[in-house]
Amino acid sequence: MAGSDILNDFLVQLDVPHTHGYTAARYRDMPFKTLFGLSKLLEEYGVENEGMFLADKSELSKLSPPFLAHTGAGLVIVTAIDTEGRNVGYLTQGVTETIPMDRFLKAFDGNVLLAYPQPGRSHEPEYCVHHRSEIFSAAKKWGLVAALLFIFVAFFITNRTWSHVSTVLLTLFNLAGLFFTYLLVQKSFNIHNPTADSVCRVLQEGGCDSVLKTSASSFFGIFSWSEVGFAYFSVSLVYLLVSPGWIGYLALCNACCLPFTFWSIWYQRFRAHAWCTLCVSVQATLWCLFFCYLGGGWFHGIFPLRLPVFIIGATYIAVLLGINRVNTFFSSKISRNENDI
Repeated sequence: MAGSDILNDFLVQLDVPHTHGYTAARYRDMPFKTLFGLSKLLEEYGVENEGMFLADKSELSKLSPPFLAHTGAGLVIVTAIDTEGRNVGYLTQGVTETIPMDRFLKAFDGNVLLAYPQPGRSHEPEYCVHHRSEIFSAAKKWGLVAALLFIFVAFFITNRTWSHVSTVLLTLFNLAGLFFTYLLVQKSFNIHNPTADSVCRVLQEGGCDSVLKTSASSFFGIFSWSEVGFAYFSVSLVYLLVSPGWIGYLALCNACCLPFTFWSIWYQRFRAHAWCTLCVSVQATLWCLFFCYLGGGWFHGIFPLRLPVFIIGATYIAVLLGINRVNTFFSSKISRNENDI
């Protein structure tokens, strides 16, 4: 599911007051994503508009952006046409592109939708109510972030995690692993994230998507490896900060993960024939953690195994099951929305 839709993007270009959540919901509920449907939605926002067919496609250069245009690849927002009419700037799926006019006209089918917003009159229905709700929602999100950051800093300082180079590095690598697996979870749900797309292009264009679509992207078809990784790094980070005396057992858990890295690299190279940059980054992070544990001497004295190692293992499983349950819920919700469309 994309993080951007053409109605939201068009209203931004038109400078029409609106909220992302309400607009995305109205666009998602459209039975057909056509210029006619968008015309009716724009009327709800008080935006007068006019559909037009250009028999002579070159007449496009005489129109004033922004406006909607229909191409062979779908609807795009034309955002700019240079004064000489040689290049066209357009927005599609939240990404801005600029191409020569002749290339654009080859894809353009002649249908456009022009919009005429009226300052003070064109706005989202009940905009003030929706805007206030969106502010409260953002405040709750950033309040959660601030609370988690405070807890992180408090444990990092009070438990003297900062006092040893290896524990500082372990903290940083676990945070990096969380970041990579978070992006992988988003990719697995087809959630558009420019950062994830940029990282994935490092080794191979489209490599992440190719690997994530294989059957090997999940553990026996039950848990996705992105869920397993996110659970692993989140639990490891929490125990590292809260129970530094258990670091040796975290080191043992890390060592148990290393065989997976060999299999993952082998699979990408010889079976999938594609490289997932995010996946490789996770494998590299696991090895960086291993060398930090090894260099810090944290493998010393972990045998015989004691109760903490089983508590850590149970926590990994509990968090993994919780993440999987949440992801399953959202996955089914997304599927229902797509089926409704």
